Amino acid sequence: MLKIAFSEIYAHHLPEKHRFPMLKYELLPKQLMHEGVVVQENFFHPKNALEKDILEIHNVHYWHRLIQLNLSPSEIRAIGFPLSGRLIEREIHIAGGTLQCVTYALVHGISFNIAGGTHHAFSDRGEGFCMLNDQAIGANYLLRKEKAKRVLIIDLDVHQGNGTAEIFKNEPRVFTFSMHGAKNYPIRKERSDLDIGLEDGCKDEAYLALLMQHLNEVTQYFHPDFIFYQAGVDVLTTDKLGRLGLTKAGCKKRDQYVLEFAHREQIPMVVCMGGGYSPNIKDIIDAHANTFKLAQQIFF
Repeated sequence: MLKIAFSEIYAHHLPEKHRFPMLKYELLPKQLMHEGVVVQENFFHPKNALEKDILEIHNVHYWHRLIQLNLSPSEIRAIGFPLSGRLIEREIHIAGGTLQCVTYALVHGISFNIAGGTHHAFSDRGEGFCMLNDQAIGANYLLRKEKAKRVLIIDLDVHQGNGTAEIFKNEPRVFTFSMHGAKNYPIRKERSDLDIGLEDGCKDEAYLALLMQHLNEVTQYFHPDFIFYQAGVDVLTTDKLGRLGLTKAGCKKRDQYVLEFAHREQIPMVVCMGGGYSPNIKDIIDAHANTFKLAQQIFF
């Protein structure tokens, strides 16, 4: 059975300008059940991540200042949200969901976190709506518990996974692969193990060709035994922050290629939703829903 982490800690307390991008986390489960893709039993309410797992990745000084709501104004501006206890609780929940997804993926081959993919969180600071790096916490947990030897993080959000790259820059057991808009946020990129910077307006055919080429090369070189997939849909041509040119069909083919690869190679995978900022919420929900539909078709 496909297991999906769904945190019911919403962001209703945020200013109105921040609520719209968060709305998908409430709407997507309802849409998936409405279409009959999943049932209620597919979802689980995640536990909080343990402090010891968080501190394997994040600096203790940063962590304590974060939970005490004691970050500087410049640090809060970099995160992009007004800081609150509720917001931090949600972030801890998201990280806990990804950790539980790791266990489900090892059993079932794949699992999803409706949220997750907080790839702009560095070891010692937050950025870009991210405060704790859930996939980094999950990857480190796998290595520490000796449940995996080589972890591949495939980040196909339109924005580079700069926090993830920084966290694992000296960790040879984790390979960070990011395909992103070359001229998009963040302006100052970190160095992933493999960065593919895409020109504005990049369309389906060129995007998919690059993905297939480089994913094949990475896996032949690195031989991963676990994958985290950041499946942001801000690659869509409709996305107001994306600047790429993918159609919904192209985004679906992207997901199909990655999911079929993991299934064919029998590599367990955790999928997180990442970004999506199209003005029409239906474009975001449709593109994300396609990822879940493909997982059901391919894995189950």
